[in-house]
Amino acid sequence: MSTRSVVMASPPAVKGAYYSSDPTVFPPSAIDTSLFTHIYYAFLMPSNVTYKFEISSSTALLLLNFTTTLLHRSPPPATLFSIGGGGSDSNLFSCMASDTKSRKAFITSAMDVARKFGFDGMDLDWEYPSNPKEMKNLALLFKEWRRAINVEAAKEPGRAPLLLTAAVYFSVDFFLDAVDRKYPVRAINQNLDWVNAMCYDYHGGWNTSITGAPAALYDSNSNVSTSYGLRSWIKAGVDRTKLVMGLPLYGRTWTLKDPSFHEIGSTAVAVGPGDAGALTFMQVEEFNKKNGAIIVHDMDSVSTYSYAGSTWIGYDDDIAAMLKIGFAQALGIRGYFFWSLGSDSLWKISRQASRAWVVGE
Repeated sequence: MSTRSVVMASPPAVKGAYYSSDPTVFPPSAIDTSLFTHIYYAFLMPSNVTYKFEISSSTALLLLNFTTTLLHRSPPPATLFSIGGGGSDSNLFSCMASDTKSRKAFITSAMDVARKFGFDGMDLDWEYPSNPKEMKNLALLFKEWRRAINVEAAKEPGRAPLLLTAAVYFSVDFFLDAVDRKYPVRAINQNLDWVNAMCYDYHGGWNTSITGAPAALYDSNSNVSTSYGLRSWIKAGVDRTKLVMGLPLYGRTWTLKDPSFHEIGSTAVAVGPGDAGALTFMQVEEFNKKNGAIIVHDMDSVSTYSYAGSTWIGYDDDIAAMLKIGFAQALGIRGYFFWSLGSDSLWKISRQASRAWVVGE
């Protein structure tokens, strides 16, 4: 018997992004596909009665335009459609996942949509299972979904199985909540291609009293940080090749109580400019330039903030993103993704991230 060790090739890196833009403002044809390996169409929702996807003719046109446009780009990224999203009804997913028949109806319909409209896979963004029972049902859903994918692919020799991913909380458990619950890591390892950890929205307009880094890599005062979140997934046993780090292409804004105090953690009185205190990175750069804002790179948190008058904005720029990419690669995880396409400024962050992710030999 040979004593030579077998070296398994690492799976290709994921450089993902979610597309949730108005196609009349930012069409799929405007995406620089050279910067991404996977692009998610966000979002679709099943019926709350049948748990099947009822695609209208107008949505069907959007889906076909999305997949067809990206398929003919060079290079063509893999396409997935994402189910749910932050504004969706969590109770719908809870009810669907609680019963064998409804899970089957949902899975079959999702796979039909993927094949009909030319997607390479599906992504579940259930925000969030609210108790241990729902987490167990999520595990069952993943198991049955993977089984159905394998059966479907086996019917046509040479056909690639559909991808199956999920967008998840930044941490493996919900340590900030009253109800203790944790994602089913074993089911994730066995059945998903990877999970997209949403490493952002740590601070925002829901707390108007104090400024904060929305996507801090480090936080010396709490565990609300990307470094803690990603390490919690690894410590819980998730395969590093199934873990993808989320990066924001937007900032959160506050109105300072006293403009002379403008550090992270300064007292604020309200949200600042933008939709509910949120600005795209493009809008942040426009604000900074128009108002002559002071820009600070905070190395303690690995984040960026700017201020002008009483307005304070916390965000990630290309420098913060590059440093986070280095951290993620040092952890040995699969890759990164952005929320969301159409928010970058001339592909500034997206391009820097793609260059920063060093591909091994």
